Amino acid sequence: MTGVVVGRRGRRPAGGGVPLTFEVIAETLRERIRSGGLGAGDPLPTQAVLMREFGAASLTVQKAMTLLKQEGWAVSRPGKGAFVAHHDHPDGAGDLDAPEATAPANGTTARVEALERALAEAAQQIADLRGRVEALESGSGGRGH
Repeated sequence: MTGVVVGRRGRRPAGGGVPLTFEVIAETLRERIRSGGLGAGDPLPTQAVLMREFGAASLTVQKAMTLLKQEGWAVSRPGKGAFVAHHDHPDGAGDLDAPEATAPANGTTARVEALERALAEAAQQIADLRGRVEALESGSGGRGH
């Protein structure tokens, strides 16, 4: 008997070389981002548009978007939709054999580091403001009260 072996519950059998539809959708969107067709902050196509373009079910499109978000290619804004994540591409981003070609530069790690830097800056600003308030309060000596 010949034919395609189909895995249970939509899973690809081990060693299967044919990408699943959600993987095709995700890779197509990655390629649009890499090529500059979609830039950082740009809205990604809506679920309805992707369903029509790929002839895919709603759940399939959702799975592709979840994958892109997990990999750091996309971010969601509640009530607004999904957008291309902000990240820098390394010089070798055009090289399709480079690891950078299949994932954003440092992906989640870069975002975490940026958030940690922003938090440290905010903590320093708070400390500076607290010092100013204390200096003003001690310098005023109760004047104006």
